[in-house]
Amino acid sequence: MIDQMTLYPIADDVLIAPGGRVVIRTYGVGSAVPDGEVSYRTWVTGVRDQPRYWHWGHFEDAASGHRRVLEWLTGRGPQPVPAVA
Repeated sequence: MIDQMTLYPIADDVLIAPGGRVVIRTYGVGSAVPDGEVSYRTWVTGVRDQPRYWHWGHFEDAASGHRRVLEWLTGRGPQPVPAVA
């Protein structure tokens, strides 16, 4: 199954926090078949003792969602809400 999936990286960031590092990774996951459906996600690890994630409907939503997650983690914005597909 994994060999039939393709990852489409969108953005990766690392923040250094007093308790360690926080990794924010946004990517698309789709089948290896051309014109297959792609699911977009942002994963955050290293914060609050558990990973957090968001699902996005489209590439543009994922890119802006990644920025909103960074703003939230750095205290410059509210916690993001996933975009409606």
